[in-house]
Amino acid sequence: MGGISKLWNDLRGWTGLNAAALRLSFRMTVAGVLADGLAELFTLPRGYRAVFSAIIIMHASVGGSVKATIDRVIGTIGGAVAGGAVGYFVPHQSALSLGVALVIALVPLTLVAALWPNYRIAPLTAVIVLLTPGAQQLGPVDSAFYRIVEITLGSFVGLGVSLLLLPARAHGLVIAATARALGFLADLLSDWLAVLAGGRDRTRITQLQDDIRAGMARLEIVAGEAHRERRTYLTHEFDPDPLVRAVFRLRNDVVMIGRAAAEPLPEPIVARLREPLERISQTAQHFLRACADALRERKNPPALDGVEQALAKFIATIGELRREGAARILSAEGVGRLFALQFSLEQLRHNLEDFRNRVIECARGPG
Repeated sequence: MGGISKLWNDLRGWTGLNAAALRLSFRMTVAGVLADGLAELFTLPRGYRAVFSAIIIMHASVGGSVKATIDRVIGTIGGAVAGGAVGYFVPHQSALSLGVALVIALVPLTLVAALWPNYRIAPLTAVIVLLTPGAQQLGPVDSAFYRIVEITLGSFVGLGVSLLLLPARAHGLVIAATARALGFLADLLSDWLAVLAGGRDRTRITQLQDDIRAGMARLEIVAGEAHRERRTYLTHEFDPDPLVRAVFRLRNDVVMIGRAAAEPLPEPIVARLREPLERISQTAQHFLRACADALRERKNPPALDGVEQALAKFIATIGELRREGAARILSAEGVGRLFALQFSLEQLRHNLEDFRNRVIECARGPG
């Protein structure tokens, strides 16, 4: 019984961690089956294309599915109309004439695809209309017509399923991506400040930097999907732009701190600054993680008092070092790094306050 209980708990844990992926898998399966049923109902000659489209346009969020549907339908209509027109007006019975027809159809469509990559399906559709055996049997006009019907049917089936069946809103993904990025930034800030005292493994810092880059790229993508949902009136949630900009500013602050903390400071300086820096590290980490929790729970974040007090202590210690002449042991480059660190930490405090305001906006709900 103990083994079965452990297996059940492991399965529940895995299901919880992969809930979004499981919901997406379920939506894709339902969309594919529905598209196939409708294609059979309407006796479409190439009904599998509808199934392909229903699965292809399905994204993790409704906003992503909306964009994929629009791009796929517009690209398909453009490519089918161009391919059908060229096939109808340009004779292509021989290999040479077929090559000429392809050039006429592909030149404008490939230029469109190069300028607007979202419509890469347009030249592919023209090739399918002109070259595939099924197209040769149906003729260019009928082939273009059925291609449009099949792709449009599948795309709208997929979009309908994404809207009605366990819909995943992009704003939830924005919050999740932001919270994840805050965790990475908290870890990286702690490690960079520890480097000043000669601690921390730089391999971990490199990995954290890679994780942050990937996380910020993901955040931009889901923020674009959230915008699309707002523009199409699928949601009245908050505008994600201010939140995303605030996260990027925090990332830039941590990068500046990392540059200032690239090498350990001399031991006499470290001895005086170790406690203030540790306090800044602890309070900033706590604030960032608390903001991540506040975002997930859509509640107000904590106050910034702890960070402000820690930074005031650090600035006061720097002033004492200057008055005592202790900074004279530093090289010109070292003095520059020390003051760059102070400036970066002050900028971080300012941007943390701005980010706190953005979290409050998210907690207020739709707007």
